[in-house]
Amino acid sequence: MSTLHVNEITLGIESFGDEDAPLVLLAGGTTMLSWPDALCERLAAGGRRVVRYDLRDSGESTTADPQAPTYTLRDLAADAAALVDALGGRPAHLAGTGVGGMVAQVAVLDHPGAFSALTLVGTRAVAPGPPDNDLPGHDEEAMGRLFTRPMPDWADREAVAQFVATGAEILGDDPVAARATAARIWDRTPGTAPPLQMANQMGMAFSRLDCTPRWRERLREIETPTLVVHGHRNRFFPVGNGEAIAREIPGARLLVLKEAATAIPEGAVGDVTEAMLALG
Repeated sequence: MSTLHVNEITLGIESFGDEDAPLVLLAGGTTMLSWPDALCERLAAGGRRVVRYDLRDSGESTTADPQAPTYTLRDLAADAAALVDALGGRPAHLAGTGVGGMVAQVAVLDHPGAFSALTLVGTRAVAPGPPDNDLPGHDEEAMGRLFTRPMPDWADREAVAQFVATGAEILGDDPVAARATAARIWDRTPGTAPPLQMANQMGMAFSRLDCTPRWRERLREIETPTLVVHGHRNRFFPVGNGEAIAREIPGARLLVLKEAATAIPEGAVGDVTEAMLALG
């Protein structure tokens, strides 16, 4: 792992594969560890240079005030394009998961020359908050359980890992894998201050981000070959959100993972890798 300085901020990155190979840039949702190690390794074995990175206010990237971000979604999209240039990989295959998928959509719309392919995993085409009337919202029962739990002691690594594991189980993800990832995120967080740990584990900065203007109405402008991956059991962004993106981006391919929720499970890594490599 290392860092790169772009757009007057520092972004945490990790690279896999041959530096001369075509670049696949993975936008975290919000940290780079949203992307499984196995997926990065398989993409690299398939002849790609893979770079996953932390969004601002997460991981090794510049952290200011996650509770009051001064940047916008479009700034995060500009970060992705700037990273491609800093890595010398233009045009790159850009992939985003969760909130990183929102970043990726805007990045391809605002900086089309920087990207040759687009993969969107478990995301939607509208900003955090109430969805459009034709899109399914969060599963109310799951959200009730998820957000009424008492918060952990954010300075206690094991308590935080258990909190994340319990949340993963509510959402239908693998709690064992989620616990391990949460512990790694905790270890990478610069300090144990509760706002920082909470931001890294829960993406709090993104929930407070200025995401205007809307971009859903522009999806038909995307000419980049696109893959939309969505878990059939996703209770946070139900699968109808991925289906809508795939309908609205011309020529997009939809890959529904029958046994997946919000995360890419180990058993689906092969299918997702194969689909991404086929895209370009």
